[in-house]
Amino acid sequence: MSDFLPTGIQLTYLVAASLFIFGLKKLGSPATARNGNVVASVGMLLAIVATMLDQHVLNYEMILLGLAIGSGIGAIVAYKVQMTEMPQMVGLLNGLGGAASALVAVAEFWRLLDSGAPVPLDVNISMLLDVLIGGVTFTGSFLAFAKLQGLISGSPITFPFQQPFNLLLLGAYLVGSAYLIITPDSLPIFLGVVAVSLVLGVMFVIPIGGGDMPVVISLLNSLSGVAAAAAGFVVMNNMLIIAGALVGASGLILTEIMCKAMNRSLFSVLFSAFGTGATSGGAAGGGATDQTVRSIDPEEGAMMLGYARSVVIVPGYGMAVAQAQHSVRELSDQLEKMGVDVKYAIHPVAGRMPGHMNVLLAEANVAYTQLYDMDDINPQFEQADVALVIGANDVVNPAARSDANSPIYGMPILEVDRAKQTIVIKRGMSTGFAGVDNELFYKDKTTMLFGSAKDMVAKLVSEVKQL
Repeated sequence: MSDFLPTGIQLTYLVAASLFIFGLKKLGSPATARNGNVVASVGMLLAIVATMLDQHVLNYEMILLGLAIGSGIGAIVAYKVQMTEMPQMVGLLNGLGGAASALVAVAEFWRLLDSGAPVPLDVNISMLLDVLIGGVTFTGSFLAFAKLQGLISGSPITFPFQQPFNLLLLGAYLVGSAYLIITPDSLPIFLGVVAVSLVLGVMFVIPIGGGDMPVVISLLNSLSGVAAAAAGFVVMNNMLIIAGALVGASGLILTEIMCKAMNRSLFSVLFSAFGTGATSGGAAGGGATDQTVRSIDPEEGAMMLGYARSVVIVPGYGMAVAQAQHSVRELSDQLEKMGVDVKYAIHPVAGRMPGHMNVLLAEANVAYTQLYDMDDINPQFEQADVALVIGANDVVNPAARSDANSPIYGMPILEVDRAKQTIVIKRGMSTGFAGVDNELFYKDKTTMLFGSAKDMVAKLVSEVKQL
């Protein structure tokens, strides 16, 4: 039995890893994402059970207590947290993942220090990398959570000599790591390295603005996976290495997709402090202040929608803030009863995290078949009678296509201006994250419906019912 147990554990790890890969594949489509999550969860359960059978586990009582407390907190949070708060939740979980991985390295260092045993070079390097990546992920993710939750300003925070200061911190970490490789039993230096990694996480996120949060969230998710893989090398656990590598790779791929959707490099996202300009209102260049907009009331908007043959709904962060997704679904249902073909256009970086709009619409039970990615829906806008923009701004700004001087020039957008008519629901004429005026608002075919997304959509529903 004792000879079979290690082999059985490794075979279980292999099955769990296969389920992780299969689950990730299913997460690639909204229609199969829920099943993919279940499959991956079963894989994680197998991995936990197999690890619990390992003969190196000495205290099952503490492990079971931790599992019970963690499971209870997770269940409560999953039940209580609103879908509109998912970006903050993801950021928080990324941070906890990084912290757990870093604590593995700290605990292993302490164990080796107490035992007086020599520290192998590979284990030493793995611990140092785990501390760096886990520490950065921990504090960086918690700062991202604070920005998304509104606990601190979501705008980029910069100060003079910020980058030289960051380089100084990185240099201190490298010097401390080199010292620990030579003298691996120095506790003060190790604690100093841990502290530097935590500060680096803060410095990593503070210069990044709210509009770049989808990229930051996916990158931090990738880093949490890399930290877990490093922890796997520290404790020599194959399952941890595989799971961490899968999370790290998938998060990095998603980060690259987000950058392409914004037509920006990862370097510019992390270091350009994009969005430090005025974003609160008014035109920001472009000479659009002398132009006029045409506003309508809900009754006029309902007539345009109700007598259309095809309508494309474009959700944005304004819809998420107003929690208007259920009202949008009700409007869609009413229009479909009248024979209107309704589709949803989803921009990859709309909202505060990758897939934010998909999550909100899924909560409102919008059919997956109605959701269209940017590349699929753009050719269809010219045939659409009405494009209804709800709280989106930069992702529908034609300046990205036509104005070479615009900060967002070259960013792929949803081409709503090509529809026969466009209705924009917005509280006012404030600019988006990029701080530039939206040319769409002044187009001849565009009408503005000013007010809260939830209130305006509810009024549209009421008026459509009376047609």
